[in-house]
Amino acid sequence: MGSGEDGRSPESFFQGFPDGLALFHAVEAAVSDAGEAEVRVTKSQIAFRRRKGFAYVWRPGQYVTSEVPAVLSIALPRQVSSGRFKAVAHPSAAVWMHHLELTNPSEVDDEVRDWLVEAYDNAR
Repeated sequence: MGSGEDGRSPESFFQGFPDGLALFHAVEAAVSDAGEAEVRVTKSQIAFRRRKGFAYVWRPGQYVTSEVPAVLSIALPRQVSSGRFKAVAHPSAAVWMHHLELTNPSEVDDEVRDWLVEAYDNAR
């Protein structure tokens, strides 16, 4: 498990938000099934990285009023059409960012794990 340059940890990032921390741990377990990744905690998000970032967990309540405890953003080399995504952005020619609102750890299911494996493989 990594931390931020200022010693931030996932626990400090989600301090006071236990549901968000549980969701982070579900994503962390799914990422670890794909392989080894660095965890980098900043003020705005927790990033999973290889050579580049491929998955990010963050709290929408930091920015807007939201009851959603965590959002998982997955960087994929293609656009995936799924009603599960709250939004899909295309920030660069090679990246489609897929934003998935999470409310329960069970939502990090086989479909999400497949997307994470694809993102992981693409981040080498």
